[in-house]
Amino acid sequence: MAHRETAPYRAQDPHEVKQLVQALSLHTKKGKGGGKGGFSVKKSTFVRPNGRSVDSWRMQDWDYKKEHLPTYARGLFTYTTLDGKDEIAVRGYDKFFNYEEVRKTEWRNVEEHTRGPYELSVKENGCIIFIAGLDDGTLMVCSKHSTGVRGDVAVSHAAVGERWVERHLKSVGKTKEQLAKKLREMNATAVAELCDDAFEEHVLAYAPETAGLYLHGINLNLPEFVTYPGHLVDKFAEEWGMKKVMYVMEDDIKKVRSFLEHVAETGSYNGRDTEGFVIRCQSREGDNSPWQDWFFKYKFEEPYLMYRQWRECTKAIISGRPPRFKKHKKITEEYLLYARRRFAREPGLSKQYNQNHGIISLREDFLSERGLKGSDIIRQEMENGEYESKDVKNNVVLVPVATIGCGKTTVALALVKLFGWGHFQNDNIESRQRRPQKFAEAICALMTPHPVVIADRNNHQKREREQIMADISNQIPETKFVALHYVHERNNYNQIRQATRERVLARGDNHQTIQAGSKGQDEIIEIMEGFMHRFQPVDTSDAPDDQFDLVIDLDPIASSRENLEVIVEKLHNEYPGIFSDMPTAEDLDAAIEFAMNDYEPSIKMDLSKGGKWAKPTQQNKQRQNQNQNPSQSEASVSSSNAVSATKSRALKLEYFSVRLPTQRINSILAAIFKDQDPNTARFYRQLEQSRRLQPEFHVTLMHRASAPQYPEAWDKLTQLHSQAIESQSTNKYPEPELGKCNVQLERLVWDSRIMCIVVRLNGSSKEGLTWESVNAVAHVTLGTASKDIKPKESNDLLQKWLRDGSGEQTGIGELTVRGSVVLEGSVRGVLQRF
Repeated sequence: MAHRETAPYRAQDPHEVKQLVQALSLHTKKGKGGGKGGFSVKKSTFVRPNGRSVDSWRMQDWDYKKEHLPTYARGLFTYTTLDGKDEIAVRGYDKFFNYEEVRKTEWRNVEEHTRGPYELSVKENGCIIFIAGLDDGTLMVCSKHSTGVRGDVAVSHAAVGERWVERHLKSVGKTKEQLAKKLREMNATAVAELCDDAFEEHVLAYAPETAGLYLHGINLNLPEFVTYPGHLVDKFAEEWGMKKVMYVMEDDIKKVRSFLEHVAETGSYNGRDTEGFVIRCQSREGDNSPWQDWFFKYKFEEPYLMYRQWRECTKAIISGRPPRFKKHKKITEEYLLYARRRFAREPGLSKQYNQNHGIISLREDFLSERGLKGSDIIRQEMENGEYESKDVKNNVVLVPVATIGCGKTTVALALVKLFGWGHFQNDNIESRQRRPQKFAEAICALMTPHPVVIADRNNHQKREREQIMADISNQIPETKFVALHYVHERNNYNQIRQATRERVLARGDNHQTIQAGSKGQDEIIEIMEGFMHRFQPVDTSDAPDDQFDLVIDLDPIASSRENLEVIVEKLHNEYPGIFSDMPTAEDLDAAIEFAMNDYEPSIKMDLSKGGKWAKPTQQNKQRQNQNQNPSQSEASVSSSNAVSATKSRALKLEYFSVRLPTQRINSILAAIFKDQDPNTARFYRQLEQSRRLQPEFHVTLMHRASAPQYPEAWDKLTQLHSQAIESQSTNKYPEPELGKCNVQLERLVWDSRIMCIVVRLNGSSKEGLTWESVNAVAHVTLGTASKDIKPKESNDLLQKWLRDGSGEQTGIGELTVRGSVVLEGSVRGVLQRF
């Protein structure tokens, strides 16, 4: 787009499109991947009037933040041509994000990784319409995910869009067949905004003379994003009778920011309210990477949030519910009084309003009577100190809305580790009396020392959310409630079931309410099904969910690491005052590792009939304290470990190993598999999502079972261990370090049961003992598919790999660890009890 004076063009490659379709199919409900690999795809098939079908491919919005997707097109349709080839019929924009919403749209990254010219197009306020030509000469007009052949809301958008296409074409004496032929010649999709208040009102008003299709983009029908520059889009709009979008050109990104911040002060540009701008430019990942078309947006929060608040409050009073609002209190009360008087004077006006007609005119009439614009109200509130900004520093409560196995406690513990926030688990309340009230009281008690507290309960029903918010608000009225909403869509229930069951069954008894190691699998699944059946999603248009100040949508299928990053980003965007230093990616990795490997429930509760609470042990009481005061707990646990260490000499040595840094291994694995296709990465994703990666990684030098075969080596290692124990001034460390050893990672090898890394050892003790493994192939076991598979099976896998090689015939996967990756390991003897 940038620096492009002529129209871009590239024909479709049927093989490339076929690969795209296969990759997307793998992640559908019926696909072999079943949503694994971190994202899921919804496929919908539409039959056109002439009997031919097209397929729509749709991902969840949050999936577009993930790396290495098959495509980032938001709005994608494919079909089979008359000669039997796969082809893209419609291609929308790559999903683009608001400034500061993701790391790539942070200003420092925009300044560093983009180039101009920058096109700042005014963000029209309607619904998106796609227009494209098929190989049979017909024109396809559709909304983002529907072609207009079924009786839902999306269909009506497509149908109204097609009527507007016909009207625009008639104004310049052209036909739909001509437009279809032209777009097919261009291998392109025309992207327009349908703005028609007679059909559907949004926030901004469009009079009859300004209604229609605003053409704001032309994209090539390719898997990657290639789009036309603004002046060529305008030329096409003129030629085909469509409306043009207003845009500003700028070469300097600093001037772009200055312009946007200036317009944001009023929310008005060129005498007209606007919702914001879309900034179109080119970006690249690194200095040697190619430039690619890229968009981000700059949305103005106000006065549009105020307008939306008025709309929801108006619908509340029409339905007889009390309006709930926390911002713009004085002017909102005045507006609602005006609205009530109008509804009383004009029968039928409220019914029209509920049908989304008359919303804007009622608002504009109120503003006109006051002689104000929305931007004037915001300015006055700021001058009078009434405007509530994002300067929130405390009294934030995070309310998970989840079912069992979504990872809510893992994420909560990671947040505590990162920021020291308060965290209370409902199942820590041992009494059955007044449990909901005691839960709220515990949260309120933690809000005094902590700016943020996590109310760790499923809260999967509205009555639970109503209770927790009401009880806390009665004690601390200024509380901000944030929903951590693990989105359960009915069409995705099977994938959610699979993911959550794998997690729960894999962790055994390490859970407060589900002891999978002690109960039968059928009983566990029955309990989990009950929660899923009762799950009520967050609906901010109705009580009690309209009391949430922020809703963060999370993917229950995604890893806790991914959801943790989403939460931190969203909270930082909304409430920067609750943060001091932002964590690095390594910090997030370490926090999840802590939550998954170092946590043990302090109190366990049996959810089956007649079940009871298990009493906490002394060590578990210390762990319970850790949720509320991590530093104090760590000191207590360390003290406990020191006492137990005095008995270490009496314990037998189990094996000797080179212990490796867990965080580094996990980071290396993530880097290796992020670039792999879904099939190659499938077993790794399975291990990751089912928590079957090892909690710590090591190279086994020698196991006690091998001592009879290698008595001399075992004696030397045992002697080193004894000397290291005796050299300590105390018995604090029962597994002292015997030395250092460099470990070079060479190859990843796996089958359907186990995964390991082949390594090379380089090092020796100060006594001259060379660190060597008695195994035929030195390796690190990374994880097993189930707890029934022993890590020692890695030896059998590697023998088969040496003998038969890797590939489909042997069922063995293999990847080279690129570069010279050498980790420093710690040589230690491992005792039986540890």
